[in-house]
Amino acid sequence: MTARLASVNHDLDTVSPARRAFRLSTPAALRKAVPVSAQLAAQIERQRAAIRAVLRGEDDRLLVITGPCSLHDPQAALDYGRRLAALADELGDRLLIVMRAYVEKPRTTVGWKGLLHDPHLDESNDLEAGLRISRRLLIELAELGLPIATEVLSPAAAAYLEDTLSWAAIGARTTESQTHRELVSGLDMPVGFKNGTDGELGAALDAIQAAARAHSHFGMSDAGESALVATAGNPDTHLILRGGRRGPNYDADSVAAAADALARAGIDRRLIVDCSHANSGKDALRQPEVAEQVLAQRRVDTRAIAGIMLESHLETGKQALGSELAYGVSVTDACLGWVPTEALLRRLAAG
Repeated sequence: MTARLASVNHDLDTVSPARRAFRLSTPAALRKAVPVSAQLAAQIERQRAAIRAVLRGEDDRLLVITGPCSLHDPQAALDYGRRLAALADELGDRLLIVMRAYVEKPRTTVGWKGLLHDPHLDESNDLEAGLRISRRLLIELAELGLPIATEVLSPAAAAYLEDTLSWAAIGARTTESQTHRELVSGLDMPVGFKNGTDGELGAALDAIQAAARAHSHFGMSDAGESALVATAGNPDTHLILRGGRRGPNYDADSVAAAADALARAGIDRRLIVDCSHANSGKDALRQPEVAEQVLAQRRVDTRAIAGIMLESHLETGKQALGSELAYGVSVTDACLGWVPTEALLRRLAAG
């Protein structure tokens, strides 16, 4: 592992016997090497505005954030993206479709941390290559015309990728993190906070309010230097219901209770329902059932539910990293395949 890391950049700092640091490209240098064109930047800004309009209730389309649990194969990701872009164009009058493009994955203990951290899938942890591959892939997906979404997991990585994104999520494990709340307060895009893994809403409500405020915090400049970062606050933070250890929370009573809790806290009532994770009992094939029940609730009351999230790939299921990998199959959580995903999105648009 050390040999591979050293081969990336020979400029090595020895910090302590327990920790070694290898210099990476700065955010400014990587953005220059793998740039977002002016045309694409304008597209992303329009897409951020469109998502804001849905979240604020100014656009009555259903926001649908769908894509692989994680990206590990750029070719398969682009294949999925091309299919989704065509469907997004076709159904765009009823659905605002955003591609889920997660290049980092949180781990409960240990495991593959995502394309950004281990792009070669071999535990070599070639982070320099991962940053370049991930940024290039996100740009190529955005150039298909799709708004792109990811989970902001490593605060230091956000500066390398944020200009490619239209929406972001903070996961259940990091919603309580002060560092992530401060980071979100300086992101110029809508960001959703998931309820905690226990299913409780309190941490997410606190996070939404904290990220909406201005902060001064320890961070990194675009030149890669330690810096005091001053943020203006993010007015477009919102709640994502993903269930918890006690079970799902997408039913009408749970959604109404969440919307009321948001209102009592002085937060916009509109929220997103994640149809996977605890809401589907971690069964990818149950996601359509969850989505259709959520849509039925929207027919009765359009004030609370702004959108849904799906874990979807080219093929249904998941596989373990190791030997030869099947094309288009997730290497993290199981996903719904493309055929049932397309059928579901068509039903949602018709509904």
